[in-house]
Amino acid sequence: MPVLFWFQERLPDQGMSMAFRAVDLWQGRWTGLFTSMLLHGGWAHVIMNAVGALAFGTPVARLLSRRLAPLAFVALYIASGVVAAFGFALCHPDSASNLVGASGAVFGLIGAATRLMGGHGEVMPLFHSAVLKQAAVWMSVNLVIGLVGFAPGGGGASIAWEAHAFGFVFGLLAIGPVARWLGPRPDLRPAQV
Repeated sequence: MPVLFWFQERLPDQGMSMAFRAVDLWQGRWTGLFTSMLLHGGWAHVIMNAVGALAFGTPVARLLSRRLAPLAFVALYIASGVVAAFGFALCHPDSASNLVGASGAVFGLIGAATRLMGGHGEVMPLFHSAVLKQAAVWMSVNLVIGLVGFAPGGGGASIAWEAHAFGFVFGLLAIGPVARWLGPRPDLRPAQV
């Protein structure tokens, strides 16, 4: 992310032509759904997202580490970001504001990691009390930050808390099937004494 932002700063328009705008989506211009994840609003913004991706992506990457599973990790990340931007567009269909950042994708990783809290490389059930409590905490913090409008790296910009919520829910739901398809297989051999 920091390398991409270094390049973004050197673009004539700071990359804003690749930002996501909800009104563009409804007019058939959907590329911003993807490219907005590659852009950020400043160094603090990109560092905050990079740290979040490293912290919460690590347990997900460990779970998805065999054969083609690393591609599933990348697909989960990208899909979370796309769902987040699309969710923002559903909430604000007439918005012409530039939406930039990987926060929706990072929140997808946070949602996925929330179901991995039990350890042992297993995905906890969606309705496990620990998962529900942690999800409630994350969404409460997200809502407060969105309503107050302050976040480290925000630089006074509006926080797309709705995009974060859509990304989080997507990650929370998607990690179950992804782990079943591509996660580690349980060792069914009898234990050696």
